[in-house]
Amino acid sequence: MNKSELINAIAEKSGLSKVDSKKALDATLEAIAQEVKNDGKVVLVGFGTFSLSERSARLGVNPQTKKPIKIPARKSAKFKPGSTLRNL
Repeated sequence: MNKSELINAIAEKSGLSKVDSKKALDATLEAIAQEVKNDGKVVLVGFGTFSLSERSARLGVNPQTKKPIKIPARKSAKFKPGSTLRNL
């Protein structure tokens, strides 16, 4: 399912127009992204948890040259599914 199909499904199930459904989805995704970006956590009980994970620097291997390379530390978004998604 892509974003436009999700918007159509939201509109159908909620009775909202497609325009309003798109606004609601965009606002929801923006709020989740902003909270995670600020080192916060978004918990949707039963669905899952969005959080920020820190990955430490490490050594890797360039697959073409087989030479070791340094992979820098970085932050990454993480999703942990809740009980409803785990038990499908």
